[in-house]
Amino acid sequence: MKTISRAITMTLGAGIFSALFVSNAIAGCGDMTNWRGPFQIVLPSEQSRLLTPSAEAENTSERDGMPSASIVGMWKVQFISLGNGNHNPSIPDGALIDFGYGQWHSDGTEIMNSGGHEPATENFCLGVWGKTGYLAYEVNHFAISYDAPSGALVAYANIREQVTLSPSGDSYTGTFTIDVYSPAGTKVDHLGGTITAIRITVDSTLPGTIANQ
Repeated sequence: MKTISRAITMTLGAGIFSALFVSNAIAGCGDMTNWRGPFQIVLPSEQSRLLTPSAEAENTSERDGMPSASIVGMWKVQFISLGNGNHNPSIPDGALIDFGYGQWHSDGTEIMNSGGHEPATENFCLGVWGKTGYLAYEVNHFAISYDAPSGALVAYANIREQVTLSPSGDSYTGTFTIDVYSPAGTKVDHLGGTITAIRITVDSTLPGTIANQ
């Protein structure tokens, strides 16, 4: 997961965000040091809506025998700020940290395509996952950030997630932390929050924006 490399101008639709914008550049994969507000806020009602299985998802679960639900597959993911009031600058609860598509593979590896970052700053990152309990999983995920104009290495980031899969297998929720390190290996930043995801299936349609999840 990464930081936003330029002012975000995401199309607001379906009411998922309030009319707030991220106002300036955030420098690359995982580098949160240049965050500025005001921020896009994910509405709690919309989070709940995203995690309520649709009739299509329920039918897919029944068809595929999802009582033995698996985390393996493709997911549409949101990372949402929580408890970062003391961050410099302060990041409000509910602010969108990142979003994108992630894949969990049966061999215990994981990959994410971050929608909040330009490819030039590096918008793909890799991780490994393990099962910690009934429908419970953890992710240890690493990202590398670059400066878009110069191509210089900016930072490394370690993202850790603790998530719980829904019994239907159509969504998951949990928490995340991000620790950011300078190229020399010095820890320079930390933040955390909540994560929500819905499964992408062969019947899913491609949304135009994050707001259309």
